[in-house]
Amino acid sequence: MAKRKQLEIQFIGEDEEGTSCMVTHSTVSASGRFLRNKRRVNARNTRQQGMLNSKQFSDCFEKIWKIFPDNQRASFTYLDCLWFSWYMDELFKEKVLVWISRKHIFTKKYVFVPILHWRHWNLLIFCNFDKPLQSKTQTTCMLLLDSMQMSGPRRLEPTIRKFLLDVYEAEKRPVTKQAISKIPLLIPKVPQQRNGEDCGRFVLYFISLFMESAPKNFSITGGYPYFMKEDWFAPQDFDCFCKRFKLFS
Repeated sequence: MAKRKQLEIQFIGEDEEGTSCMVTHSTVSASGRFLRNKRRVNARNTRQQGMLNSKQFSDCFEKIWKIFPDNQRASFTYLDCLWFSWYMDELFKEKVLVWISRKHIFTKKYVFVPILHWRHWNLLIFCNFDKPLQSKTQTTCMLLLDSMQMSGPRRLEPTIRKFLLDVYEAEKRPVTKQAISKIPLLIPKVPQQRNGEDCGRFVLYFISLFMESAPKNFSITGGYPYFMKEDWFAPQDFDCFCKRFKLFS
Protein backbone atom coordinates (compact mmCIF):
# COMPACT_ATOMS: atom_id res chain seq x y z
CA MET A 1 0.00 0.00 0.00
CA ALA A 2 1.37 3.42 -0.94
CA LYS A 3 2.68 5.38 1.99
CA ARG A 4 0.83 8.63 2.69
CA LYS A 5 2.04 11.75 4.35
CA GLN A 6 0.08 14.79 5.43
CA LEU A 7 0.57 17.79 3.18
CA GLU A 8 -1.66 20.46 4.67
CA ILE A 9 -4.71 21.18 6.79
CA GLN A 10 -7.21 23.74 5.61
CA PHE A 11 -10.12 25.01 7.72
CA ILE A 12 -13.16 25.44 5.53
CA GLY A 13 -15.80 26.68 7.99
CA GLU A 14 -19.14 25.40 9.19
CA ASP A 15 -21.40 23.11 7.26
CA GLU A 16 -24.76 24.18 5.89
CA GLU A 17 -26.48 23.39 9.19
CA GLY A 18 -24.01 25.46 11.18
CA THR A 19 -23.36 22.51 13.47
CA SER A 20 -19.71 21.76 12.87
CA CYS A 21 -16.51 22.92 11.31
CA MET A 22 -15.63 21.18 8.09
CA VAL A 23 -11.92 20.52 7.73
CA THR A 24 -10.23 19.29 4.61
CA HIS A 25 -7.14 17.15 5.09
CA SER A 26 -4.98 17.08 1.97
CA THR A 27 -2.65 14.09 1.81
CA VAL A 28 -0.41 12.80 -0.91
CA SER A 29 0.57 9.21 -1.61
CA ALA A 30 4.03 8.03 -2.60
CA SER A 31 2.83 8.00 -6.20
CA GLY A 32 1.87 11.67 -6.04
CA ARG A 33 -1.87 11.13 -6.01
CA PHE A 34 -3.81 13.62 -3.89
CA LEU A 35 -6.33 12.19 -1.46
CA ARG A 36 -8.86 14.41 0.31
CA ASN A 37 -11.00 13.58 3.30
CA LYS A 38 -13.41 15.64 5.34
CA ARG A 39 -13.73 15.47 9.06
CA ARG A 40 -16.27 17.07 11.33
CA VAL A 41 -14.89 18.91 14.32
CA ASN A 42 -17.09 19.40 17.37
CA ALA A 43 -20.23 18.31 15.55
CA ARG A 44 -21.41 16.58 18.70
CA ASN A 45 -20.89 19.75 20.72
CA THR A 46 -23.61 21.89 19.10
CA ARG A 47 -26.06 19.34 17.79
CA GLN A 48 -28.44 19.66 20.73
CA GLN A 49 -31.67 21.28 19.57
CA GLY A 50 -32.09 24.87 20.76
CA MET A 51 -28.44 25.31 21.71
CA LEU A 52 -26.41 28.04 20.00
CA ASN A 53 -23.97 26.80 17.39
CA SER A 54 -20.61 28.46 16.87
CA LYS A 55 -21.77 30.68 14.00
CA GLN A 56 -24.71 32.04 15.98
CA PHE A 57 -22.42 32.58 18.96
CA SER A 58 -19.78 34.42 16.91
CA ASP A 59 -22.32 36.61 15.13
CA CYS A 60 -23.84 37.74 18.42
CA PHE A 61 -20.46 38.25 20.05
CA GLU A 62 -19.40 40.59 17.23
CA LYS A 63 -22.53 42.67 17.77
CA ILE A 64 -21.86 42.89 21.50
CA TRP A 65 -18.20 43.78 20.93
CA LYS A 66 -19.07 46.65 18.60
CA ILE A 67 -21.46 48.19 21.12
CA PHE A 68 -18.59 49.21 23.39
CA PRO A 69 -16.41 52.22 22.52
CA ASP A 70 -12.74 51.76 21.65
CA ASN A 71 -11.48 53.09 24.97
CA GLN A 72 -13.58 50.53 26.86
CA ARG A 73 -12.54 47.65 24.60
CA ALA A 74 -8.87 48.56 25.05
CA SER A 75 -8.56 46.42 28.19
CA PHE A 76 -10.06 43.34 26.55
CA THR A 77 -9.33 40.79 23.88
CA TYR A 78 -10.79 37.41 23.01
CA LEU A 79 -10.22 34.11 21.25
CA ASP A 80 -12.42 32.62 18.56
CA CYS A 81 -15.17 30.54 20.13
CA LEU A 82 -13.87 27.28 18.62
CA TRP A 83 -10.15 27.68 19.20
CA PHE A 84 -10.15 26.02 22.62
CA SER A 85 -12.08 23.07 21.20
CA TRP A 86 -9.67 22.77 18.28
CA TYR A 87 -6.74 23.01 20.70
CA MET A 88 -7.99 19.84 22.40
CA ASP A 89 -7.68 17.97 19.10
CA GLU A 90 -4.05 16.92 18.62
CA LEU A 91 -4.41 17.29 14.85
CA PHE A 92 -5.06 21.05 15.09
CA LYS A 93 -3.39 21.92 18.39
CA GLU A 94 -0.15 23.37 17.00
CA LYS A 95 -1.95 25.45 14.36
CA VAL A 96 -4.26 26.97 16.97
CA LEU A 97 -1.30 27.86 19.20
CA VAL A 98 0.33 29.67 16.28
CA TRP A 99 -2.85 31.69 15.73
CA ILE A 100 -3.06 32.58 19.42
CA SER A 101 0.59 33.62 19.60
CA ARG A 102 -0.01 36.13 16.81
CA LYS A 103 -2.72 37.87 18.85
CA HIS A 104 -0.40 38.68 21.79
CA ILE A 105 -3.32 38.20 24.14
CA PHE A 106 -1.30 38.85 27.29
CA THR A 107 -0.91 42.51 26.48
CA LYS A 108 -4.51 42.97 27.67
CA LYS A 109 -5.89 42.98 31.20
CA TYR A 110 -8.79 40.66 30.35
CA VAL A 111 -8.95 37.81 27.83
CA PHE A 112 -12.24 36.06 27.00
CA VAL A 113 -11.88 32.38 26.10
CA PRO A 114 -15.22 30.75 25.22
CA ILE A 115 -15.13 27.00 25.81
CA LEU A 116 -17.42 24.59 24.00
CA HIS A 117 -16.95 21.10 25.38
CA TRP A 118 -19.22 18.20 26.34
CA ARG A 119 -22.07 19.99 24.50
CA HIS A 120 -21.81 22.85 26.95
CA TRP A 121 -20.53 26.44 26.80
CA ASN A 122 -18.37 27.94 29.56
CA LEU A 123 -16.53 31.24 29.75
CA LEU A 124 -12.89 31.36 30.81
CA ILE A 125 -11.45 34.81 31.57
CA PHE A 126 -7.74 35.47 32.05
CA CYS A 127 -7.28 38.42 34.41
CA ASN A 128 -4.16 40.57 34.93
CA PHE A 129 -1.96 38.54 32.60
CA ASP A 130 -0.60 41.82 31.28
CA LYS A 131 1.44 41.90 34.51
CA PRO A 132 4.24 39.54 35.61
CA LEU A 133 2.94 36.36 37.26
CA GLN A 134 4.85 37.33 40.42
CA SER A 135 3.41 40.86 40.53
CA LYS A 136 2.85 42.11 44.08
CA THR A 137 0.34 44.77 43.05
CA GLN A 138 -2.11 42.75 40.92
CA THR A 139 -2.77 39.03 41.29
CA THR A 140 -2.93 37.08 38.06
CA CYS A 141 -5.93 34.75 38.10
CA MET A 142 -8.44 32.88 35.96
CA LEU A 143 -12.22 32.99 36.18
CA LEU A 144 -14.42 30.15 34.96
CA LEU A 145 -18.05 31.16 34.60
CA ASP A 146 -20.48 28.27 34.27
CA SER A 147 -24.26 28.58 34.09
CA MET A 148 -24.65 24.88 34.97
CA GLN A 149 -22.26 24.24 37.82
CA MET A 150 -23.83 20.88 38.55
CA SER A 151 -21.91 19.69 35.46
CA GLY A 152 -18.65 20.05 37.40
CA PRO A 153 -16.64 22.86 35.76
CA ARG A 154 -13.59 22.07 37.90
CA ARG A 155 -12.93 19.01 35.72
CA LEU A 156 -11.75 21.41 32.99
CA GLU A 157 -8.91 22.66 35.19
CA PRO A 158 -6.13 20.29 34.00
CA THR A 159 -6.86 21.14 30.35
CA ILE A 160 -7.04 24.87 31.09
CA ARG A 161 -3.68 24.86 32.85
CA LYS A 162 -2.06 22.84 30.05
CA PHE A 163 -3.56 25.25 27.52
CA LEU A 164 -2.16 28.23 29.39
CA LEU A 165 1.29 26.66 29.61
CA ASP A 166 1.26 25.90 25.88
CA VAL A 167 0.23 29.47 25.03
CA TYR A 168 3.11 30.84 27.10
CA GLU A 169 5.53 28.51 25.34
CA ALA A 170 4.09 29.38 21.91
CA GLU A 171 4.72 33.06 22.67
CA LYS A 172 8.22 32.15 23.89
CA ARG A 173 7.54 33.60 27.31
CA PRO A 174 9.58 32.17 30.19
CA VAL A 175 7.31 30.22 32.54
CA THR A 176 7.37 26.99 34.52
CA LYS A 177 4.68 24.39 35.01
CA GLN A 178 4.89 25.07 38.75
CA ALA A 179 4.19 28.78 38.22
CA ILE A 180 1.13 27.95 36.11
CA SER A 181 -0.12 25.53 38.78
CA LYS A 182 -0.13 28.35 41.35
CA ILE A 183 -2.37 30.71 39.37
CA PRO A 184 -5.79 30.75 41.08
CA LEU A 185 -8.69 29.34 39.05
CA LEU A 186 -11.83 30.86 40.54
CA ILE A 187 -15.37 29.65 39.86
CA PRO A 188 -17.82 32.27 41.12
CA LYS A 189 -21.43 31.29 41.83
CA VAL A 190 -23.18 32.99 38.94
CA PRO A 191 -26.86 32.73 37.91
CA GLN A 192 -27.79 29.30 36.60
CA GLN A 193 -29.65 28.42 33.42
CA ARG A 194 -33.19 27.09 33.64
CA ASN A 195 -32.90 24.48 30.88
CA GLY A 196 -30.32 22.46 28.98
CA GLU A 197 -30.05 24.83 26.02
CA ASP A 198 -29.16 28.33 27.25
CA CYS A 199 -25.48 27.88 28.14
CA GLY A 200 -24.23 29.73 25.05
CA ARG A 201 -26.66 32.58 25.64
CA PHE A 202 -25.51 32.85 29.26
CA VAL A 203 -21.86 33.03 28.16
CA LEU A 204 -22.69 35.90 25.80
CA TYR A 205 -24.57 37.70 28.58
CA PHE A 206 -21.67 37.12 30.98
CA ILE A 207 -19.33 38.73 28.44
CA SER A 208 -21.62 41.72 27.91
CA LEU A 209 -22.09 42.38 31.63
CA PHE A 210 -18.44 41.78 32.46
CA MET A 211 -17.35 44.34 29.88
CA GLU A 212 -19.79 46.83 31.36
CA SER A 213 -18.62 46.43 34.96
CA ALA A 214 -15.09 44.98 35.01
CA PRO A 215 -12.97 46.79 37.61
CA LYS A 216 -9.96 48.77 36.46
CA ASN A 217 -7.83 46.85 38.97
CA PHE A 218 -9.11 43.31 39.45
CA SER A 219 -8.22 41.88 42.87
CA ILE A 220 -9.02 38.50 44.41
CA THR A 221 -8.57 39.91 47.91
CA GLY A 222 -9.99 43.41 47.70
CA GLY A 223 -13.25 42.90 45.86
CA TYR A 224 -13.78 39.41 44.43
CA PRO A 225 -16.32 38.15 43.43
CA TYR A 226 -17.44 41.71 42.69
CA PHE A 227 -20.72 41.55 40.73
CA MET A 228 -20.35 37.85 39.84
CA LYS A 229 -22.85 36.45 42.32
CA GLU A 230 -25.98 34.33 42.22
CA ASP A 231 -28.11 37.50 42.06
CA TRP A 232 -25.94 39.12 39.36
CA PHE A 233 -28.99 39.51 37.15
CA ALA A 234 -32.65 38.52 37.16
CA PRO A 235 -34.19 35.99 34.75
CA GLN A 236 -36.19 38.75 33.07
CA ASP A 237 -32.97 40.69 32.38
CA PHE A 238 -31.52 37.64 30.66
CA ASP A 239 -34.72 37.21 28.64
CA CYS A 240 -34.55 40.85 27.50
CA PHE A 241 -30.94 40.35 26.42
CA CYS A 242 -31.91 37.31 24.34
CA LYS A 243 -34.76 39.21 22.71
CA ARG A 244 -32.52 42.18 21.96
CA PHE A 245 -30.03 40.00 20.10
CA LYS A 246 -32.65 37.57 18.75
CA LEU A 247 -31.25 34.60 20.65
CA PHE A 248 -34.54 32.80 21.02
CA SER A 249 -34.58 29.14 22.02
